[in-house]
Amino acid sequence: MSSIQNKVVVITGASSGIGEAAARLLAARGARVVLGARRVDRLQTLVQELEADGRQAVCKAVDVTHRDDVQSLVDFAVERFGKVDVIINNAGVMPLSKLEALKVDEWDRMIDVNIRGVLHGIAAGLPLMQRQRSGQFINIASIGAYAVSPTAAVYCATKYAVRAISEGLRQEVGGDVRVTVISPGVTESELAESISDEGGRAEMRVFRRIAIPAEAIARAIAYAIEQPADVDVSELVVRPTASPY
Repeated sequence: MSSIQNKVVVITGASSGIGEAAARLLAARGARVVLGARRVDRLQTLVQELEADGRQAVCKAVDVTHRDDVQSLVDFAVERFGKVDVIINNAGVMPLSKLEALKVDEWDRMIDVNIRGVLHGIAAGLPLMQRQRSGQFINIASIGAYAVSPTAAVYCATKYAVRAISEGLRQEVGGDVRVTVISPGVTESELAESISDEGGRAEMRVFRRIAIPAEAIARAIAYAIEQPADVDVSELVVRPTASPY
């Protein structure tokens, strides 16, 4: 039996990309998945597909920029399944542009989703995991958490922040609660669709010519979860073999 069997896994940003792929893989391995995203129609379709395959899945509309939404998602998981074993803070946006373009609203959006969204997941789940004396946070960062490139200054800053927050959390809660950062390289997703800046879109088309499927990141997530409770996989960088980035 897989060590993922019967674990209750909460996933934000589950309507597409890495979140959807993680939901499918973990459910297939016996997890009970609790899915959150803004596009609830997509979530409902995914849940129906999983249930048709005999999996256990539920969903709820969530905007991670709203703390109450994230708390409600975690509470929903407890109401349905009695506990939460893993929270995957996956929701993210990437509207790239040079700083001189002054797309301040987009900067704010990245900060709200990519940083505050992770913090809201931690705030919702940490007290519960401390009471349970068990649990795991998996925070999705990026290769942008290790190096900065033009048009990506703010995005990279948010992902550096995810690493910093995760490491601080790991140091503070060691013993019962595990903390994992997974940093994808170029991965097939809808992230690039949020880029409104023409220069940023052009650069991203070149950047994304070599990409791995979202399922590759889902497998990394599963690897981190299935380790024994006394083993914490702290950081994983997963990227295309042929990628220069």
